[in-house]
Amino acid sequence: MNFGPLPSVEAAAVPAEGLVLDVREDDEWAAGHVEGALHVPMSDFVARFGEVTEAVADGRTAYVMCRVGGRSAQVTQYLVGQGIDAVNVTGGMQAWDGAGRPMVTDNGNPAFVL
Repeated sequence: MNFGPLPSVEAAAVPAEGLVLDVREDDEWAAGHVEGALHVPMSDFVARFGEVTEAVADGRTAYVMCRVGGRSAQVTQYLVGQGIDAVNVTGGMQAWDGAGRPMVTDNGNPAFVL
């Protein structure tokens, strides 16, 4: 089934107050992530889908992100198919970092993209 072109946005264009949905695995998240992002690893996605629907319940757009954009594209397609306003972040965390957007860690170490 093809639903047409996947909605996508460049990392530099994600609004500062946007809901970033990070679908990378725990080790990738620990290395560095977007402050305030919702972390739901792709491997846990179906089991934790309720957390995502709760986060977008007020009609917010989910800006879906992984390392380079492959996993997030799959998740974005799934979310759009569920009627959720989701956009794939082109280039993922690598593009986010390349655009000079801020990243944080939970342990205070310098953030990097794993």
